[in-house]
Amino acid sequence: MPKGLKRALSALLITLFLYSLIGFLILPGVALRIANQQLAQLATVPASLQRLQLNPFSLELSLWGLRIGEAGQEHLGFQRLYANLELDSLWSGALHLAQVELDGARTEVLFAKDGTLNLTQLFRLPESTAPNQDSASEPFPLRVDNIRLREKALHFQDLRPSEPVEFAYDALDLELRNLSTLAGDNAEMTLTARGPNGGHIDWQGQISLTPLTSSGSLKLTDGRLRAIWPYVRDAVPLALKEGLLDLSSDYRLDLSKGTDLQLSKIRLQLSPFAIDDPMGKPLVRLQSLEIDNSSLDLARQQVVIGQVRSQGLEAWAAREADGQLDWQKLFAKPDTAEREAPKTNEQPGESKPWQVLLQDVQLRDYKAHLADRVPQQEVAVEVGPLNLDLKNFDSLGDKPFELRLDSGLGRQGKFQAAGTVQLSPTSAQLKVATQDIDLRLAQAYLSPFIRLELRSGLLGSDLDVELKSTEPLALRVSGDARVDQLHTLDTLRERDFVRWKQVRVSGLDYRHGESLAIEHVELDQPYARFVINENLTTNASELIVPQPAPANEKQADDSKPLAIRIGGVAINNGSANFADFSLTPNFATAIQQMNGRIGVLDNQKPQAASVDIQGKVDRYAPMSIQGKLTPFDPLNSLDIATRFKNVELTTITPYSGKFAGYRIRKGRLNLDLHYRIEKGQLNAENKVLVENLQLGERVDSPDAVDLPIRLAVALLKDTQGRIAIELPVQGNLNNPEFSVMPIVWQTLRNLVLRAAQAPFKFIAGLVGGGSVDLSTVPFAAGSAQLEGDARQALDTLAKALQERPNLRLEVEGQSAQDADGPLLAEQRLQREFREGWYKVLQRRGDRVPASPDELTVDEDEQAALLEGIYRTRLKQQPPAEWAALDDDQRTQKMREAVLDSWAQSKLLLRQLAQQRAATIKDYLVEQGGLYDERVYLIDVNLSEPEADGRVLTALHLDSQ
Repeated sequence: MPKGLKRALSALLITLFLYSLIGFLILPGVALRIANQQLAQLATVPASLQRLQLNPFSLELSLWGLRIGEAGQEHLGFQRLYANLELDSLWSGALHLAQVELDGARTEVLFAKDGTLNLTQLFRLPESTAPNQDSASEPFPLRVDNIRLREKALHFQDLRPSEPVEFAYDALDLELRNLSTLAGDNAEMTLTARGPNGGHIDWQGQISLTPLTSSGSLKLTDGRLRAIWPYVRDAVPLALKEGLLDLSSDYRLDLSKGTDLQLSKIRLQLSPFAIDDPMGKPLVRLQSLEIDNSSLDLARQQVVIGQVRSQGLEAWAAREADGQLDWQKLFAKPDTAEREAPKTNEQPGESKPWQVLLQDVQLRDYKAHLADRVPQQEVAVEVGPLNLDLKNFDSLGDKPFELRLDSGLGRQGKFQAAGTVQLSPTSAQLKVATQDIDLRLAQAYLSPFIRLELRSGLLGSDLDVELKSTEPLALRVSGDARVDQLHTLDTLRERDFVRWKQVRVSGLDYRHGESLAIEHVELDQPYARFVINENLTTNASELIVPQPAPANEKQADDSKPLAIRIGGVAINNGSANFADFSLTPNFATAIQQMNGRIGVLDNQKPQAASVDIQGKVDRYAPMSIQGKLTPFDPLNSLDIATRFKNVELTTITPYSGKFAGYRIRKGRLNLDLHYRIEKGQLNAENKVLVENLQLGERVDSPDAVDLPIRLAVALLKDTQGRIAIELPVQGNLNNPEFSVMPIVWQTLRNLVLRAAQAPFKFIAGLVGGGSVDLSTVPFAAGSAQLEGDARQALDTLAKALQERPNLRLEVEGQSAQDADGPLLAEQRLQREFREGWYKVLQRRGDRVPASPDELTVDEDEQAALLEGIYRTRLKQQPPAEWAALDDDQRTQKMREAVLDSWAQSKLLLRQLAQQRAATIKDYLVEQGGLYDERVYLIDVNLSEPEADGRVLTALHLDSQ
């Protein structure tokens, strides 16, 4: 072998040996030593590298046992790091690694309470003196064929939240193929992570470093929200009870020109999920939520949610006494935080809104527990089970979306809505149906305004709702509605106020601000109670709770009144109660079996509505209301006839006791009221017929009229026991001082007053007696014989009394001393002459008639008899001085003395008055045909004569 070749070969071998010695032994040892020195110098915690191995021929480098941190508490470390450098790195212009492997790596990521990250505190790095490089400079050229991280462990802990956040992955594997910093190169990436507490991550895709782009798919399985919930809890005070999340998505990220992120095939499943408020009160319970076939485009600011399926959500919410929602308070920021929050500089112009598309949403078996604590009595509402279908929803609102809602409300109520809705411009077309909605939910909101308790009431409806805009509001509601089993209670009296079995409203058509049209309203078994209290207030007025006057009263609304049209109203088997507690005894009556119809009611047309209603008063007395009226303008046109038949008068005993002073023992009432109004002019006819009225005992009442009521009743009652009264009323209803009822009452009172105060004129009018005064009978002075005009008056009186069989006549015989006394004295003197002369003739034995009245006594005999009469009547002798007089003078003196004595005789006057009364009774019985029991002779009296000298005998009427 040539010597030169040997030397070359020897040199090569020596070089190879030295290269191997340096590469295998010296360089790894030196590098290991330097590495540990640097770790000791720069690390703030114990740090070491156990072993370093280099293969200088294959250019493979292996590092073992890196430990940074205390033994057993290392922050960073790995078991083995392997790298394989390719020789083409010398000429390819890029560092080319064939293989990079990292085995058994462990990383501790720890955030302290003050926010310090442990990884930033592991080394004391010298300050860099190199000038800042241009951020746009090219990256270091690097190509790695394969990077593999196996069995990597990651432990994360964050002490900054109020509750520490901690989770770990003890099996994290990462593989990158063809990773490069060269432009246009893409790397294949696979990442899997498993932890002992769930939260498995699977990531596959491509990544390019220049420019930085990536695409692929990411999947999170069995993600437990409890691990990261403290971050949420510090933002909003919600306590997580349980929450398990599965998430998968394809993605595409491009950072070459800004941030371009696209997510597709997003699938999210949350099951189960439960959160409470800080006090442990439940807020949300969710069985499952699944979102599928969804996407997100960050550049377009668009989120498309293809399908949502959710089951069994249960939520709780309440409006607190201050008017705020409890959820609102949970998410509210403290005032200090609002003051300290930095104000962002708003740029001119409006930012592009995000668009959220919901293509297919199905929510099933949702429940909501709602409470309102603003009213004095808390309102609790149970909503559910609620099912919601939503299709093609666009948050931009320029396209309609489909909505279908089916929910329970309360214990038995149901609510359904289906149709299309558009947000901008706001419009909707919905079919809404309700069934058995409990109206008692409104009780707490009614109580501050009215003392009324809703005992029951169920709302049902089938409606079409059409909304065209909100400003101005263009809303139309049409369809049918009903309210079943409404029952309201007067809470002051604990009595029913208004109730009905059902009210049906059909053909409803409401146009907001324009019109309300109803084809037909039907009331089944309606009932109402009206009460007049002791202080003359009503039960309706006292139910209203007085409200404080508003500080600034609004001006009157000049808008066009709502057009209202009701095609007809039907009343089936209605009833009512009326009571008046201002009377003693209390008055109460009832109306039952009310049935009838009311015609078209229209406030835009003056057309009168027909009215035809029948019913019964106290079950047996029929009543009816018939005619026509314009309900929205009753003063324009009205023609109503109201009839009551056979109403028991004992019902109105309290009124008779108060205003007449007597109870009613028996009787029936018939009313025929006919009211006509034409352009404000009232023409009313009130016909009253009372049958078989009998008054009972007297009642002490300060309001009773001071009239002989029994007499008035007898005067008004005819031969059939009836009282017929007509009370016409006329007037101008446009006059505010005109009132119907006072006129009716005054007319009736005047009738009774006229009858009671002038009963003879009243009964004279019954038989055409005209102005004849039947209250007195004239007699000639000193006479008890009836003259012609007296007989005529008594004939008229007898005929009138025949028409009023309940009247009785009282005759008060009267005489007048001035007119009757002298004549009675002369008549008595003549009778004394005849009786004295009759005795003389008997003693002489002369023939005498059967009675002294048949005798005629001459003047001579009278003179002889006069002195005896004088002595007997005056019981004294004639005065002695009369002896000086002649016979004629003496006779004249005695005659005058006797006549004066008899002219003053009360007995003679009384006897004449009694004769006159007896004469009247005899004539009425014998000539007038009256029963003698109806004519009473009462005690006589003295009176004054009339101007013509005649004396009047007074007559009085009384009731039997």
